[in-house]
Amino acid sequence: MEKILIIDDSALSRRVIRGILESTGYTVIEASDGIAGIEQYFLEKPDLVFLDMNMEGMHGVEVLKKLRVLDKNARVVVATADIQTATRDEVLAEGASCFINKPFSAEHVIDSVKRILSGDVERRRGL
Repeated sequence: MEKILIIDDSALSRRVIRGILESTGYTVIEASDGIAGIEQYFLEKPDLVFLDMNMEGMHGVEVLKKLRVLDKNARVVVATADIQTATRDEVLAEGASCFINKPFSAEHVIDSVKRILSGDVERRRGL
């Protein structure tokens, strides 16, 4: 099964996303900040990344840019409480596969992941 990396400074958010993904059979790895997330991406080569925007140290947009430098084909789901259209437009322009607002439903997360991993989705605005 595919491996998914969660980069989020909130332990609660990581736990919720992990529970949703593992219940569907995905292998999940975690990072609690952007630098650790970039390191995990380099070491683990996940199939997909769930990325929060508002984190201490390195903002999610910076992390996204660095991931795309490491791997221009990186598939990244931005999962954030930031509901601004400008933020959504920026991350999609930087190469995110989709943008999901928190809180989200398990069904929405699983549907988005399946569609991205199957190749059905190329940079969608909030699946």
